[in-house]
Amino acid sequence: MRIIFFFFRRRPPSSLLSSSSGAPFFRHAEPAPPGAGSAAAPRTHHCCPSASLIRPFSSSSGGGAGGLPEYEMPTVTWGVIQGRKEKLVSRVIISDYLRSLGIVPDELEPLELPSTVEVMRERIEFLQKLGLSIDDMNEYPLMLGCSVRKNIVPVLGYLEKIGVPRSKMADFIRSYPQVLHASVVVELAPVVRFLRGLDVERQDVPFVLQRYPELLGFKLDGTMSTSVAFLVAMGVRPRDIGPMVTQFPFFLGMRVGTTIKPLFELLLSLGLPKMVVARMVEKRPYLLGYDLEETVKPNVAALASFGIRREAIPMAVAQFPQILGMPLRAKLAAQQYFFSLKLGIEPEGFARAMEKLPQIAALNQAVMVKPVEFLRGRGIAAEEVARMVVKCPQLLVLRVEMMKNSFYFFKSEMRRPVAELVEFPEFFTYSLEGRVKPRHRRVAEKGISCGMDWFLNCSDRRFEERMRAEMMEREVRGPEFSMGGRLTMPARGAAVAPPPVEEEEDGDSDGEVLYRRTVSLQ
Repeated sequence: MRIIFFFFRRRPPSSLLSSSSGAPFFRHAEPAPPGAGSAAAPRTHHCCPSASLIRPFSSSSGGGAGGLPEYEMPTVTWGVIQGRKEKLVSRVIISDYLRSLGIVPDELEPLELPSTVEVMRERIEFLQKLGLSIDDMNEYPLMLGCSVRKNIVPVLGYLEKIGVPRSKMADFIRSYPQVLHASVVVELAPVVRFLRGLDVERQDVPFVLQRYPELLGFKLDGTMSTSVAFLVAMGVRPRDIGPMVTQFPFFLGMRVGTTIKPLFELLLSLGLPKMVVARMVEKRPYLLGYDLEETVKPNVAALASFGIRREAIPMAVAQFPQILGMPLRAKLAAQQYFFSLKLGIEPEGFARAMEKLPQIAALNQAVMVKPVEFLRGRGIAAEEVARMVVKCPQLLVLRVEMMKNSFYFFKSEMRRPVAELVEFPEFFTYSLEGRVKPRHRRVAEKGISCGMDWFLNCSDRRFEERMRAEMMEREVRGPEFSMGGRLTMPARGAAVAPPPVEEEEDGDSDGEVLYRRTVSLQ
């Protein structure tokens, strides 16, 4: 058999797979380096150029990708130029070789494989040195069609250049092996520039790509741009897009029409203002990953089925958005049973407590029972403790040590009856050093006789106004305590209107007030 060697760059056959830019992904017959004459090629069944003809792919070698880390290049980088019959024979030989290693070559049928076993062997060894196993290659056999010199080394060099650690490279390829087919200039670099344009910090780019490597396969003018544009149109601040991507990059791959927009529409239909929904998504972008039909809608229905009033559902969602993604029905059933059995609170009281503190759905029962036991241990009847919890469920999340200090001050310094504590359980939620002590002393110095809610449940400005007043205004029921939400004012039928709350100015709409109350969502 006569073998003729050619030393010019031939056009790849049409059977080779191509990238989106038209450049071939796979080449098995890789041309000799420029300047290598015919005398440099020994007459053997394959070409094995000397080490002097192979220059490592690094910044010092001028390999065309300045600054890329150096990877060890194979000694065999191309095979012979064969005729049709020789190609068929070589394919059979290489297929048998792959099967001997435990690799099923069926998916490689449409690809043009290397012409010699030596080329395929060094390709497999290169992948194994990265940390990939035979099982990984069987999961995605097409990686064996990638040229080490033209596909794998440039991609790995670029990933390491942008910050992906070499120790994590195998996991990266294992998660998204299609990256080995990509063009650094046409596909990878534009995606990285796009992320930087969204204000993703440079040091966060490798973290984002390791978490969601499929981003490298997206088109810039497709799903990613559309998702960002929709969120900005819905009120998400552009400067917050970068932190959102860092925290939850998966929304860049979500379709607006089928995933993001329906979720926004549902939240708006509950009565949440558009501004509040935007702030919720900014702080918790993982909300966009909740399945609308399987999780969100059933959870909204579960809240209603457990007695939460329709008008209270948007406030509960605004205070605790994670409630939309929990296995809520089972959680609420368990907590309702706990409230009834251990706390003596009926289902209706449980619903009222959930409206004020929706985090109850996720609270540990052992944590909730400790404050209740503390109050019962201070001589307060179980029925009164239950009434205190329904009125102020925030008691369930307080530390017993803090409650002990507040109760000691209440008994030793304030010298008020325990019945007043039952009527105003919110006392335990105020800072002892920051509010209770200084305000109590001011009231005691002026000799004012009043309930605790008169001087505790008001803003600093309102408190100062009351201290400067010549006469004390008639005491009325103050705003209802609701952590994170708008204060519910009593009816205006009384002769003296309740004092305004400092944060709520006249003329503010409900949406604006709700926005201000939920801007600092945890």
